[in-house]
Amino acid sequence: MSQQEFWNSKFSRDGYLYGIKPNTFIASKIKLFPRESKVLCLGEGEGRNAIFLAKRGMNVTAIDASDIGISKLHFRALEENLKIETICADLNEWEVKEKYDVIVASYLHMYKNEREDLFEKIEESLNSGGYFIGEFFSTKQLNYASGGPKDEDLLYTVDDFKKHFALCDNEIKEQVTILDEGKGHQGEACVIRVLIQK
Repeated sequence: MSQQEFWNSKFSRDGYLYGIKPNTFIASKIKLFPRESKVLCLGEGEGRNAIFLAKRGMNVTAIDASDIGISKLHFRALEENLKIETICADLNEWEVKEKYDVIVASYLHMYKNEREDLFEKIEESLNSGGYFIGEFFSTKQLNYASGGPKDEDLLYTVDDFKKHFALCDNEIKEQVTILDEGKGHQGEACVIRVLIQK
């Protein structure tokens, strides 16, 4: 099953799988976003982070493999009278064509062997001084029932980020939190919160 088929099957249900509120960690860092920042949302799904950021005056581009997720994002953007650029593509096929002030991701499920390539693209896409901000499921999430993949290869460790972004300023922490994100993420979870500055 392709990434598109997998996520389309999840997003084709009524409503918004992960709710319409932004990820709380990303939202808590909004002060770091320069005014009218160019922001890229990776694996953005149905658009909850993109909508939140566009409402605050950011120039937002969202990328996701699911055309159903992207069409739900478009629908909400129209309702809110927001302009959000979208790219429907698997992140493994994403080509770096622009630079961004901020790149965000919440619960991006990438296999271990695909991450190095993705992290390189993220670093290449950031302007000097730009931020990569995200929340990811830790390998310890296997002990919790609040959502996320049951395959350790799709989960992260602090070292996954520290190894690649060693030359950037970084704050990478594993912690237990309570998720309240639609039907998809509910309850206690072990996450890795990433704040990296190029």
